[in-house]
Amino acid sequence: MGLGKIELIIIIALVITLIFVGGKKLPELARGIGEAGKELRKGFSKDEEKSDDKKTDKK
Repeated sequence: MGLGKIELIIIIALVITLIFVGGKKLPELARGIGEAGKELRKGFSKDEEKSDDKKTDKK
């Protein structure tokens, strides 16, 4: 069993990121990406709530 194309792309992307960012900044970068993901999910959930409210108002 070998690595597929997707796995190789992910590994190469991680190595390139490590080279450019550096080992000391990597945890800070990961934390920032995690916070951005949380904000994105929060924004989507607010949009869903607004669209649900509009649907119930029309009835």
